Amino acid sequence: MKTLAAIMTAFVALSHIGFLVLEMFLWNTPTGRKVFDLTPEFAEASAVLAANQGLYNGFLAAGLIWGLISKRTDLKLFFLLCVIAAGVFGGLTASTSILYIQALPAVIALGFVWSVRGKA
Repeated sequence: MKTLAAIMTAFVALSHIGFLVLEMFLWNTPTGRKVFDLTPEFAEASAVLAANQGLYNGFLAAGLIWGLISKRTDLKLFFLLCVIAAGVFGGLTASTSILYIQALPAVIALGFVWSVRGKA
């Protein structure tokens, strides 16, 4: 179970590194426009906002990686809850797919981390 908790937490962290790359570096490229279904005009106009959002995703990934390296359950729980909050907010305000892409994996990871907390 501990291994699954670590794998799922790492998956969420790596996903957020991927979101960082997409939003900070690929937003205004054919790849970024295709992933987010953007027109070139909208991608250009919103590039700074997307980069800011990407940076925040990087902070979430960094926190999860910190939790994994330090083996601190409290950090993993906190940052997974932050990811879930961001995913729910994004799902309600931007696109329901964010609930499945961002929030659901974090909920699953949270369940595993919670289930093994305090166990040696």
